[in-house]
Amino acid sequence: MSEELKTKKVLFICTHNSARSQMAEGLLNHLGKGKYIAKSAGTEPTHVHPYAIKVMAEIGVDIRNHRSKSIEEFRGERFDYVVTVCDHAKETCPFFPGAKEYIHRSFTDPSSLPEDEMLSGFRKVRDEIKDFILNTFL
Repeated sequence: MSEELKTKKVLFICTHNSARSQMAEGLLNHLGKGKYIAKSAGTEPTHVHPYAIKVMAEIGVDIRNHRSKSIEEFRGERFDYVVTVCDHAKETCPFFPGAKEYIHRSFTDPSSLPEDEMLSGFRKVRDEIKDFILNTFL
């Protein structure tokens, strides 16, 4: 199969694999259907944030069944791109064996915002990640 027709594999890495990397995984799988297979992981996985699920559902992307995963689950797997979406992940996981190309794009952690700003923060980061995906991959 020619390189242009081959489905590309992308791994998004963040610290907790709870928001930014989960939204990126959902968006690229939704927008790049057939062209990309996206996965996500964390350096210190916790759980998928309820607001991440909510704001993704608002744009028709269902991540309800996603779970927070450790980068260790993907050791030995080959990826065309490994994308760190927070500075902490880049610092703690600067090299992921098996990647052809590394990309770093830090997004604000919406779960660190005050409660009354959190939902709008999740929407803003979701939209920033969507723009990044459209401009970088599609």
